Amino acid sequence: MNLNKSLIAQRFAKARQSYVENAIAQKKISHHLCHLMQAYCPLHLSRIFEIGCGSGNLTQELFASFQIQRAYLNDLYDEVKQHFLDEQPIEWCIGDIESLSLPEHLNAIVSSSAIQWVQNLPQLLGRCHHALNDQGWLCLSTFGSDNFKEIKQLTGQGLSYWSVQDWQVHLQASGFELMKIEQQQLKMQFDSPRAILKHLKATGVTGTVATTQPHWNKQSLAQFYHDYCQFQTDDGHYELTYHPIYIIARRTS
Repeated sequence: MNLNKSLIAQRFAKARQSYVENAIAQKKISHHLCHLMQAYCPLHLSRIFEIGCGSGNLTQELFASFQIQRAYLNDLYDEVKQHFLDEQPIEWCIGDIESLSLPEHLNAIVSSSAIQWVQNLPQLLGRCHHALNDQGWLCLSTFGSDNFKEIKQLTGQGLSYWSVQDWQVHLQASGFELMKIEQQQLKMQFDSPRAILKHLKATGVTGTVATTQPHWNKQSLAQFYHDYCQFQTDDGHYELTYHPIYIIARRTS
């Protein structure tokens, strides 16, 4: 699938304020990724690079948990800078990660809930390997095939995701030792199907790339709301599935 990176940037920039309040699952995912890093990575990570820092969920966790001298932060749009303090040791790398030059001699490259937008993951893994010091760390959260499975089932559209097995193969091929990989199913509950669409819009997802129908009208919305009733729980809520995959790997060659 060809992704419209300009549209993705526009949607996330538009949702930058509502994202902070509504990205509940993303905050949980960042917290768990940081927890895994604490179990495997050294406390001193002097030079880190973060892909898709967004509003700083993972960044702030890392600053609180690790000794970081310089954080190179990447995202698609300049507006993310408003979420960070001027006195923090940050250097900005704004733009599409697939076309940016990466900083070198890094102790760690991290990313949470962002690299699902990358179209050429094998190439990115190779570039990360080159940018990391020997024994440098690659710590990621991304998503698996069941992410937003309810939306995909009803609309027939959604992103393509690597499986755990795909990650194992590609990481090894790129010169990484996989220290930890795990996956979760996070079930979020909403009062109505309409609230689910509002949640997706508030987190910048709706309208980026076919995660929902690109052009809703009154009839298609009514049909979507009706069909979503199959995902209603016994207590009357409506579920939306997040399927995070967590990766802790280390450069070995």
